[in-house]
Amino acid sequence: MTSLPEEPGSRQNPPTVGVVTVTYSSGDYLHNFLRTLAAATTAPVQVVIADNGSVDGAPEQAAADHDNVTLVHTGGNLGYGGGMNRGVAELDPNIEFVVIANPDIEWAPGSLDELLAAAARWPRAGALGPLITEPDGSVYPSARRVPDLVSGTGHAVLGAVWKSNPWTAAYRNDAAELVERPVGWLSGSCLLVRRAAFDGIDGFDSRYFMFMEDVDLGDRLARAGWLNVYVPTARAMHAKSHSVSKFPERMITAHHDSAYRFLADRHRGPGWAPVRWGLRAGLAARRRIAISAALRAQQGTSAPTPPTSPTPPTPEARR
Repeated sequence: MTSLPEEPGSRQNPPTVGVVTVTYSSGDYLHNFLRTLAAATTAPVQVVIADNGSVDGAPEQAAADHDNVTLVHTGGNLGYGGGMNRGVAELDPNIEFVVIANPDIEWAPGSLDELLAAAARWPRAGALGPLITEPDGSVYPSARRVPDLVSGTGHAVLGAVWKSNPWTAAYRNDAAELVERPVGWLSGSCLLVRRAAFDGIDGFDSRYFMFMEDVDLGDRLARAGWLNVYVPTARAMHAKSHSVSKFPERMITAHHDSAYRFLADRHRGPGWAPVRWGLRAGLAARRRIAISAALRAQQGTSAPTPPTSPTPPTPEARR
């Protein structure tokens, strides 16, 4: 009697890769994420959807449609890092590699297999990231340097008004070639992480609700002796990258708060107090200017919609 082939995730064919995505009413983006993921790897995959409070039914539909998908309700909007930590905790502990990705990612065929092959070439890689494109095909600068106090402040203050300034160029690593190489940090919109490395630094710092959580992750991986490796032969498209929030004041405030936290955490102690005070004051002033400009731009395109609820911004709109 001929036995039936084992399904992915069975005892004889266990998942070798875990995929975690955080949702917040992601709609059809989640469907496209899972559809393209099927062609991204030949390996058995366990998928965990960590849902931060969707009301569109998309996570439930995905779990019903796919046998390898597990839905976890986080109990509230934990932000991207907190949601990811909850999702990773749900994975089989024997899984060696974990994909961390936004639900608005669309995978190129074979892209995850390419990342796994690169992980074999770089045994000290704690995180590996693909080349990420915008919907129009342009390359998003997803492999960057870790900002120090000078470059970080220069980028924060001048990045929006003088895009070609040297501090922003250095931070974005614009002049670097599209070759496989170690970098400072990789965009958290699509990452392959080694489970031992991720667990070894306790995953994402959940104090970052959105923005800078991936910079912090990459920096802490490097400080723990791991590499962040850019793999441009693997490709993914970020469908909503740089999307504009209906409530820019919330997005901009979250971004500035995270920027302060990242730099302040790395300049602790009484000796750095004047620097932290100056940084906080400078970022507060820039935040007010940025919010004012964003609201004016919003009014120029359509009538602004006044906030009707305290719902925080969605994690997938963070980049």
